[in-house]
Amino acid sequence: MKYYIGVDGGGTKTAFALFDENKSLLTLHEGPGSNHENLEGTFEEACAIIWQGLGDLLRKAGKSWTDIRFTLMGLAGIDHPFQYDIMSGILRRLGLENFELFNDGFIVVKAGSQSGAAIGYNCGTGTCCNAIDSEGKMLMLAGLGAASGDTGGGGWIAERSFRLIYDELYLGLHETMLTKLMMNEYKLRSREEFLGTVSWIEDEEKGPEFIRFLLRSFFAAVNAGDAPALKYMEEMAERGAQMIAALAKQMTFTGNEIEVVLSGSIHTKLDSGVYRALLEEKARAFSGKQLKFTLLQDPPVTGCVNWILQDYDK
Repeated sequence: MKYYIGVDGGGTKTAFALFDENKSLLTLHEGPGSNHENLEGTFEEACAIIWQGLGDLLRKAGKSWTDIRFTLMGLAGIDHPFQYDIMSGILRRLGLENFELFNDGFIVVKAGSQSGAAIGYNCGTGTCCNAIDSEGKMLMLAGLGAASGDTGGGGWIAERSFRLIYDELYLGLHETMLTKLMMNEYKLRSREEFLGTVSWIEDEEKGPEFIRFLLRSFFAAVNAGDAPALKYMEEMAERGAQMIAALAKQMTFTGNEIEVVLSGSIHTKLDSGVYRALLEEKARAFSGKQLKFTLLQDPPVTGCVNWILQDYDK
């Protein structure tokens, strides 16, 4: 039996998975986030997290490195060749052999498409839009934050949700449903108490749940037709559609339609149907192409084993 390892490294957690030659998931291990851009120790710390997680996975599975034919990783923060070179070099120094790594957005394509040639639009903590075309060419858009005009990630939505409440309470601008949701949820009695919650966003204990609350509230407001929330929703749908359309035009896809895989918590875990419908409508209009949208159902890490068997274990 042949065995393979897939790694999906994100900003908040990293999934390590052991597969066999039948694509069966045998063992799964979860470690901390491995995006070097979020870590004080940057590349060295990210590689240490990955190396530790790989060892933990093997021990959990009762396997050794001699059992593993290939390891493929999709890692957030691998956006440029120099980042690839640094990460690869450190991992080799640690002892890793027979491996390849890509930006995590590319494994979405392999996990969610039928053909293996598609566009993947991922909105989780951050945003990236990646494509692998029918000729095997790869291109990534976004991933640089404000520098590349990223919209629609969890951090982006949370910041703007907070801003809408701030604008109503302190600037006297448009009323938003978000304000009432916020004040009721946390039993806030004044705008000063609301302002004090800004520190929660980066608090290790309160931050994750507070951000999740802001995201749920944002889409609840969107679905209720809240005008200020709809304005931001339209902005994120338009920017996402622009990226999908750009890849559809610049890349070569065979067949009558192009697969588009939507992944990440914004697309798959939240009540974001109104936003997704507008995203799809705009992407079709901007691209002038037949687009087939699919919500990713399988864990992104499954794209690793699909890719290995397609290209690396002939």
